[in-house]
Amino acid sequence: MQQPPISDYGFLSDCRSGALVGRDGSVDWWCPDRFDSPSVFARLLDAAGGHWRIAPLAASRVERAYRPETLVLRTVHHTPEGSVAVTDALAAELGARGHELGRNSPAVLLRVVEGLSGRVRMHLDFAPRPEYGLLTPYLHDQPGGGVLATAGPVALLLRGTDQTLRHDGDRVAHTFEVAAGQTVAFDLAYAAVYGDPPARLDPVVALAETAQAWEAFRETHRYRGRYLPQVRHSAVVLTGLTYARSGAVAAALTTSLPERIGGDRNYDYRYSWLRDFAMTMRAFWVAACPDEATRLFNWAARSIGRIGDQPVPVLFGLEGERDLSEHECTHLRGYADSAPVRIGNDAWRQRQLDVPGEVISAVWRLHDYLGDTFEEEIREMVVGLAEQVASTWREPDRGIWETRDVERHYLSSKALCWAALDRAVALAPRLGDRADPRRWAAVRDEIRSTVLREGWNDRIGAYTGAFGSTELDASALLLPVVGFLPATDPRMRATIEVVERQLGTDDGLVRRWNTDPAGFVLCSFWLVECLVMAGETERAEALFDKVLGHANDLGLFAEQIDLDSGAQLGNTPQALSHIGLINAAWRLTDPSTD
Repeated sequence: MQQPPISDYGFLSDCRSGALVGRDGSVDWWCPDRFDSPSVFARLLDAAGGHWRIAPLAASRVERAYRPETLVLRTVHHTPEGSVAVTDALAAELGARGHELGRNSPAVLLRVVEGLSGRVRMHLDFAPRPEYGLLTPYLHDQPGGGVLATAGPVALLLRGTDQTLRHDGDRVAHTFEVAAGQTVAFDLAYAAVYGDPPARLDPVVALAETAQAWEAFRETHRYRGRYLPQVRHSAVVLTGLTYARSGAVAAALTTSLPERIGGDRNYDYRYSWLRDFAMTMRAFWVAACPDEATRLFNWAARSIGRIGDQPVPVLFGLEGERDLSEHECTHLRGYADSAPVRIGNDAWRQRQLDVPGEVISAVWRLHDYLGDTFEEEIREMVVGLAEQVASTWREPDRGIWETRDVERHYLSSKALCWAALDRAVALAPRLGDRADPRRWAAVRDEIRSTVLREGWNDRIGAYTGAFGSTELDASALLLPVVGFLPATDPRMRATIEVVERQLGTDDGLVRRWNTDPAGFVLCSFWLVECLVMAGETERAEALFDKVLGHANDLGLFAEQIDLDSGAQLGNTPQALSHIGLINAAWRLTDPSTD
């Protein structure tokens, strides 16, 4: 089976789990218990991984769009017989509004088919394969026309209004017609086999309730800057990637979508990275999502716990789990035969010196909200992280891109060590007697002078990715973004120009390094911010508009963009890509923003 382009997929969420539905009407990814739980549909990664398709029997021309400021997706199929709309959503709890979404999600996938013109013959193909395709369930016909699928710990109940569904072996294949003005609705409810039975919802009523729950966010999100539609949509995407029970933001919905077709840099991004923390917090504040920012902060503080001698992990599970040990699903071929498929992410074991800088920067951003005197746990966290940075900043680490070869003295890691102590010094009056701002300031200044001396390469004429390296790295663009250097500093200005010239493309994309085969969306938005801070607003605006053009038709970004084909690559939707969009839009709105 030739797999659809990554950009063909639309994103559904109930802030507990997420699903991907293609332009062809097939739900090819759903992990119903929570974002990082085993899938029941994984055709995204292998033809045998399970799916649920509803589409016309005849070939169709497709138009689709989200209901404004929601993740309720409406796909219109135009066929020779007539036109039909399929509206898809993951159900909200009945009565949930705004920030209540996802707290008690019923774990129900809704699909409502409406006849628009003519009479269209439709086909439903339901082939669940739980646990990433390892399980083939037993299917049981139910009174009233539904089908129950059970395998291992999973139960799935498929129902259709005025439809009698019957299984045929290990799948349901069902044909029906929809005339103009007619509605046929389906719902698929998940439950744990040894828990409560699957929820029973009226799919038409549940769909309306779900749309209203998403629309309620409009009453609390009051962004007033430039590029308002794109920012508000990206805020909805980030909300959709938020695990509501804890407040953690998943880095992406998926695992193992490749950075390069046929490559092996295929990682599981369904967890929450502390590296992304300060950028995410800033994006939530910019997009006027204070509740989401506060819940994310509280999740991080709980997950980190008491600071000890060991480095704080760069990522956690969505409820604060630390051990995310990685294994490979050797039975799955991978997207476009790009193996391996990985579950878990061994980056949690890596030393990442930038993490304390992200966390303390987030506290600094929230300091007015947290009050004149911080709670003991926050004081202890900031002091512990600052002390850890002061004693370990000279060590090498794996860097922002989480390399799996050798540790190096990465420029961006050292800059974030500087940021950690710079913010800690500013926060010292609220940190109690254990704060040591004089020592922290001295170490901060030592880090700064070391970075300025060791990070600059005269031959390249730029700050490079690691001390003593001749390799350019787009993460050098973080120096102005975190306040380490002004973008107008002569050496920083030269670095921006060299990165744009050697790592940038005519399409507005920026690669992470010279051998990177794809543009990294976040780096492209970092360049926008740097150009604004350097006073090049017109160039920044033009670049921003070019990057926006790489989103799919639903305004969604994956992690990267192929330089030759323009195809999206990597896990999707990618939180950092949408975070970068929001922050760059605000920088264009207010160049003086911190």
